[in-house]
Amino acid sequence: MTATPNTRPKTIIRRTELEKKLGLSRSTIYGKLKLNPKRPGEYDPTFPRPIPIGAKAVGWILEEVEAWLEAQAAKRRGLS
Repeated sequence: MTATPNTRPKTIIRRTELEKKLGLSRSTIYGKLKLNPKRPGEYDPTFPRPIPIGAKAVGWILEEVEAWLEAQAAKRRGLS
């Protein structure tokens, strides 16, 4: 991946690292990504989407995950 002078290369994290960073289980993470009529409260359209990194592998862009976490903290503080 090539970076221009004003950008840094993106850091990709795998699901296990995402689970540790967020303190969420695998099922909760995937529940946030897809609307399930049986559990509509889990879905979060603002949750970062995974990107394909291989034939059967996905990852999340760390910067997007951190921005989502900041947005969640801002909601708690009443800023959003």
